[in-house]
Amino acid sequence: MMRRPHESDRGATAVEYGLMLALIAVAALVAITAVGENMAAMFEFVADVIDG
Repeated sequence: MMRRPHESDRGATAVEYGLMLALIAVAALVAITAVGENMAAMFEFVADVIDG
C-alpha cells in the first residue's frame, strides 16, 4: 500500500510553524523593547523640558 507523501510531513510542518512562531515572538519582543526604551527616553526629555 502506498502512503501519501504529505502524511509523513505533518510533524515536520508543525515544527516549522513552531520555529516561525518563536522567531516572530523574539522579533516582536526586541522591537517592543527598543520602542519602549525610546519612548521612556522621550518622555523623560519632555518632562525635563516642562520642568525647566
